[in-house]
Amino acid sequence: MYAAVRRYEGVTDPAEAARLVNEGFVPLMRQVSGFVAYYWIDAGDGVMVSTSVFQDRAGAEESVVRAADFVRDNLTSVLPHPPEVTAGEVVASA
Repeated sequence: MYAAVRRYEGVTDPAEAARLVNEGFVPLMRQVSGFVAYYWIDAGDGVMVSTSVFQDRAGAEESVVRAADFVRDNLTSVLPHPPEVTAGEVVASA
């Protein structure tokens, strides 16, 4: 399995970001080949984190591209800064 984690800082409206992600982005993730799971986390203090899990590297990489496009097209008003992106192979899980 592979995962991509994106950390957003300076989120101006976490509730609106969550609504837009849930309604618009989650369905896009489910369409990516090898989709396993997606999580959108409100860490507080204007920080939100997403985690996408896929069966293969190609799915994880596609999720990063789709996330960038979705944020650019739909979320710039609530996610004003580009995320810190970390992606790689899942080497342990429970």
